[in-house]
Amino acid sequence: QKPTSVVAASTDVALAKTCQQLFACPYLRVNQSNDVLGVEIAGALKNVLAIAAGIVDGMELGHNAMAAIVQQGCSEIRWLATAMGAEPTTIFGLAGVGDIMLTCFVNLSRNRTVGVRLGKGEKLEDILASSSQVAEGVATASSVLALAQEYRVSLPVLTAVATVVAGKISPREAVYEIMMLPQIAER
Repeated sequence: QKPTSVVAASTDVALAKTCQQLFACPYLRVNQSNDVLGVEIAGALKNVLAIAAGIVDGMELGHNAMAAIVQQGCSEIRWLATAMGAEPTTIFGLAGVGDIMLTCFVNLSRNRTVGVRLGKGEKLEDILASSSQVAEGVATASSVLALAQEYRVSLPVLTAVATVVAGKISPREAVYEIMMLPQIAER
């Protein structure tokens, strides 16, 4: 019974409170949120970001590259979520950054594992064929391109994952393209 936390998200505040009261115990903390959209976006896109984190690890690019890619990905998720109407604070909370840290940095993450293997040069088809588990980020990656275009948000890291997963560029080319982006001020 190791301690953990989850988010109960609902536009019905009373329902979220009921879920919190039903499930909370000494080893399960239940946070409430009425930002269902933000929780859903963070929950989906963290899987795409975990593939990027895995690629960095698989290519043995180091801790600084890992920190930079995950930070950039967090910003991109916040930019898109905000453009879609979510609350930016959700992305900084447990359902956002909390879940992103777990998915990007823990070896048990299915999506991170796909990225590690891509970063080591394996083909996506071989990775998927040899896995009995679903890595949601693979299917979600294609949605990134459509959402970025629809909401007119620049998502270089998440888009790079989508193009790698689609087989259009290699992980090495994706890293190079990201590093060659124009130097801009943080936002």
